[in-house]
Amino acid sequence: MVLYKKWCDATKEKDKRKRYWTYVEKDGGRDEIRDDLAETMRSHYDRLERIADDVQRLGYKVAAEILRTQLPQTDKGRSGDLGEILATELVEEEIGLRVPVRRLRYKDGRNMAMRGDDFIGAGYGGDDSKLWLLKGEAKSNKVLGKATVTSARKVLNRDNGRCTPDSLAFVANRLLESNDDGDVQLGRDLRDEVGLKTLRADRIDHMLFTISGNGPHASLKGDLEGAGTNRDQYVVNVHIEDHQDFIKEMYQKAEDLGDD
Repeated sequence: MVLYKKWCDATKEKDKRKRYWTYVEKDGGRDEIRDDLAETMRSHYDRLERIADDVQRLGYKVAAEILRTQLPQTDKGRSGDLGEILATELVEEEIGLRVPVRRLRYKDGRNMAMRGDDFIGAGYGGDDSKLWLLKGEAKSNKVLGKATVTSARKVLNRDNGRCTPDSLAFVANRLLESNDDGDVQLGRDLRDEVGLKTLRADRIDHMLFTISGNGPHASLKGDLEGAGTNRDQYVVNVHIEDHQDFIKEMYQKAEDLGDD
């Protein structure tokens, strides 16, 4: 879906392979995307066609209860999940790579955070149209500070800046279960990369994605300045002034399937 162009005003700075993007809600922007974002959130937890089938068979009230069992109910869980959802949508809308697996569908507890890389973008690029990856870390905070930014960068740099093998294998194996030939081919290439580790650093981009109530903390620019120059680096902040109220509002909207 087109989310950010309708929702936010963006400021984008670029210095060679380093990009610093900030987003602020437009006047009336939230009203423009509220319904679509709620549906997108549902799609990260379950297939929309399954939800529609539940509604057809069981009615809206029961279908909503089934969906609710998959959505986090704690403030921390909702904040973390929404950060990953918004990061995923940004990658696909603004960068053009796919985040091919909606990993929140595979949580073993709705209030638990999943281990591994927060999101992995994948596709084919360059002059040779070979595999290209993006390793991402998402943070959602009422008040964003330096400690959170430093921690996120540490995670991006681990495993020599590569996607962690277990995270990459998880994505690969889900794609190999698909009936789509393109998904299967991408899954094979990702699975090969888990074992061969032949992808150069300049084909594994990094994104540090943040959503916060206090806007872009100064540490974000400092982090980008200190980041390596051997890959594309994206540092992103989405400023939502009423951060916690926004999260509560959107999960209430996502849980509400209507009654007609």
